[in-house]
Amino acid sequence: MTLVLRPFAASDESPALAAHAAFQRAGFNFLPVDFDSTTPWQHWIERWEHARLHAAAENNGVRKSFLAADADGDLVGRASIRFALDAEHARRGGHIGYGVIDEFRRRGYATSILSEAIRIARDEGVERLLVTCATANVASARVIERCGGVFESVATHQDGSSSLRYWI
Repeated sequence: MTLVLRPFAASDESPALAAHAAFQRAGFNFLPVDFDSTTPWQHWIERWEHARLHAAAENNGVRKSFLAADADGDLVGRASIRFALDAEHARRGGHIGYGVIDEFRRRGYATSILSEAIRIARDEGVERLLVTCATANVASARVIERCGGVFESVATHQDGSSSLRYWI
């Protein structure tokens, strides 16, 4: 298996939208929270590329990447990488978020996605990375620990949920 994180392409539209719908049924997002399916896909690709290159006001002044996880030509997941933390992501979310499409789970892709995202963040000068996961997400906690995560604390959020905080 060869996994690469790369910008989303036109050919990713159908599998990404299907993954987004499946994730939403489970209470999560595959695509960014502000994703709107009525906006043309090409607009989103351009917006994500702009966010990778520029620290824009709509990103709270933070430069970030939203990348497709491609394994031998299949869209298997995604990663979001923030090259700095705004106040919200310092509390919840951290520097890196990742997800694996259901049909590709339990094959090591989450570890590969997180490892590659860590490499990209380091290449961009981020030395210390905050990565979080829901307290109930035991599989994600194991992935974070496998990638060098050192447990810091459990954070309780205003909505009553909680997350595990790790530093890499």
